[in-house]
Amino acid sequence: MRPSAFKLHAQLAADTFMVGDLPLSRLLLMNDARFPWCILVPRRQGLRDLHELDSADGAQAFVEIRQLSMVLLTLSDVDKINVGALGNRVPQLHIHVIARRTTDAAWPDPVWGSGPPRPYAPNDTEALLNNLRATLNLL
Repeated sequence: MRPSAFKLHAQLAADTFMVGDLPLSRLLLMNDARFPWCILVPRRQGLRDLHELDSADGAQAFVEIRQLSMVLLTLSDVDKINVGALGNRVPQLHIHVIARRTTDAAWPDPVWGSGPPRPYAPNDTEALLNNLRATLNLL
């Protein structure tokens, strides 16, 4: 039986801004202005990998990945959406949804290890968070 209390991993909290809660997942914005990059964290404690979600949660995770991908496509001029759930450094199950451009700092390689993150300017952060919240009806 899974513990019921959800607690966000400290590294995820340190690297991101809280956007809001979708039906299954906490939605976070990665603090790296080089890439429109969000993270979905299913609010289920003790999971490391996607296959550990039960059938209903797995289906909802896919709905949220698709919804977020479509939002990132409409909010950004992007060429590709990358989706990944690695969890090699942060053991809590989390799903990266990253809008990529062929001109971005890491293209065509993965965003990980492509240099230090460039934090958002405060005004840019608020505008992007508000835009994401409004588009996803999280206001």
